[in-house]
Amino acid sequence: MPQSLRKKESTGSILFTIVNTTLLILIALACLLPFINVLVSSFASTQEVVAKKFILFPTTFSLDAYRYILSTPTIFKGLGVSIGVTLAGTIVSMFLTALMAYGLSRRYLYGRTAINFIVVFSMLFSGGMIPTFLVVKSMGLIDSYWSLILPVAINAFNMIIMRNFFQALPDSLEESAKIDGCNDFGVFFKIMLPLALPSIATISLFYGVAYWNTYMNAILYITDSNKWPIQVLLRQIVIVSSGMQAESTSVDVVPPAQTIKMAVIMVATLPMLIAYPFVQKHFVKGALLGSVKG
Repeated sequence: MPQSLRKKESTGSILFTIVNTTLLILIALACLLPFINVLVSSFASTQEVVAKKFILFPTTFSLDAYRYILSTPTIFKGLGVSIGVTLAGTIVSMFLTALMAYGLSRRYLYGRTAINFIVVFSMLFSGGMIPTFLVVKSMGLIDSYWSLILPVAINAFNMIIMRNFFQALPDSLEESAKIDGCNDFGVFFKIMLPLALPSIATISLFYGVAYWNTYMNAILYITDSNKWPIQVLLRQIVIVSSGMQAESTSVDVVPPAQTIKMAVIMVATLPMLIAYPFVQKHFVKGALLGSVKG
């Protein structure tokens, strides 16, 4: 190959790297700056929040918004409800999703094609809010924590990812296990689940985020305010603080509603930010393993 051509290719590669790196940095900043603004604004003083609309480097720090949010004991009860629902819901959802995915991945399952069609159909069309509410009510789940778990226990998209993962595993694993005396449950728990740990970690994060952010189902099915999850309580705090701010003539009575909103966002997202690094190493691998085949 001529030296000039190699030099030209090397120059083009360097230029591509520079442009690509610049674009990635800009995209990262576009994602990071709003989060930094939310974090900093939640700690900013009342005067600074009122004077500025966008803050990246506050002059003074204040914990008034967090003191206001944590001043009511119900916030800790709401945190407990959300943590309990998230943990229990994630376990139930992963167990049911893995069982259904493994069953539908077996080619010898009778009616497998029809069931798969129903699953895909449910991704495109649903019964709607009112029919779902009537079903939940007829099952006696109103004002029960199970109303936040059972109606959304299996996500069709997550189930399909796990089904495709199980389909990608060689059939010889199941045949060998059955030769050694394992039944179907033994194959599932002793062979398939250990191999599916990356996919389980990824989908568990999806389910955990969904349960932690439960809002609409809590509004529909939970009438007892003592059973509200953290998302509903935080929304009520924002509404109350906005009303008190509008009625008050002094900004010192209640922290600005904008600051409280920023603090609410941080309180709502912090647990998921803490949990994400523990499953990050499995995230990409687990998502891709089940998405190769359709």
